Amino acid sequence: MNRIIEKIKGITWKYYLNYIVIGVVAAVFSALTFAGALPQSTLYLLERMTISIILAVSLGLVVGFLGELSLGHAGFMCIGAYIGGKVSVLLADALGKGVVNLLISLLVGALIAAAAGFIVGLPALRLKGDYLAIVTLAFCEIVKSLFQNTSEESFGGPLGLRTPRFDKQYLFIIGFVLVLVTLAVIQNLLRSKHGRAITAIRDNEIAAHATGINVTKYKLVAFVISAAFAGVAGVLYSFANNNVQAAVFDYNYSIEILVMVVLGGMGNITGTIISAAVITYLNTTLTVVLTGNLAVLKDLIYALVLILIVVYNNAPALKNFREKYNPRKFLKALLKLTHPESKKYADDEGAWARVPTKIEMNEILSTDIVVNESTKNPDKADKGE
Repeated sequence: MNRIIEKIKGITWKYYLNYIVIGVVAAVFSALTFAGALPQSTLYLLERMTISIILAVSLGLVVGFLGELSLGHAGFMCIGAYIGGKVSVLLADALGKGVVNLLISLLVGALIAAAAGFIVGLPALRLKGDYLAIVTLAFCEIVKSLFQNTSEESFGGPLGLRTPRFDKQYLFIIGFVLVLVTLAVIQNLLRSKHGRAITAIRDNEIAAHATGINVTKYKLVAFVISAAFAGVAGVLYSFANNNVQAAVFDYNYSIEILVMVVLGGMGNITGTIISAAVITYLNTTLTVVLTGNLAVLKDLIYALVLILIVVYNNAPALKNFREKYNPRKFLKALLKLTHPESKKYADDEGAWARVPTKIEMNEILSTDIVVNESTKNPDKADKGE
């Protein structure tokens, strides 16, 4: 028993905080769903949130940790949505609309999206900065145009591909499981030597190459993994809708995913998850509330909220306010107070805060030094002079 307790104390809990929070959220909403306490709109919102989190976390691997700007994430999602949706249609007669159909479609969609990421990334990742962004953006538009101009028998053409709708009561639960899988793969990759190589490329590509890191290889690995999870999000999207239309996966959607990563913090997975959830909630809520003639205000309000968030996160004048009311700082202080070691030292009678003879620094600096004559002339002191 003591060994188990020691192992639990030795766990670095910050590495598992995301898993714990997402697991708790999934468990709570699952219980409410089985009790019939959640409306259909909330179930739809949870589905959208899980899709957005997978997209944002996977793009964060390329943008935040690799340091490359990619605007083609919606293109990989489009490939996953169409390919996975087509597989689900072909398997619907034999396997129905159940979990087996979903798993096979997820696997096929992820593999095809990863293959597309490899084909695009091999030449594109030799470019840098704006050039890479332009190439990936062009790829996104090409993929969208290709699926829009297909025949109705293959991928539905301009009207879109009709796909089987998964049960709303269970799809968001599968979505949360896929979020945990995404986090497990990406976070464990980043904590490994391969992840350190990826971040080294971001910090200084020339220095990384000089130390023997295969820059092209690790860039391609990050790009392919990111594309694969974008394909997973696309398959999940196809099962969350009865119809998949290529017009949804335009460059605006890629920029929206990029905004989630930037607002959450470059290289900050926890912040990216929170940002993806907040932006999805805001976007979905505005779409529902602002209808009719007020629908034109949706993009305006959405843009204003994003501007306010960016100003709050980056304005130098608000730096002291952000540091003072930082939730992470509050959480650390709370954990420190509840930690048994901190209580032990707080009750220590010899603690510096409890020493009564403590002298303030300003008192030390203001003290006048007086030279004792007996100390200065020891011979006179012995003679009694």
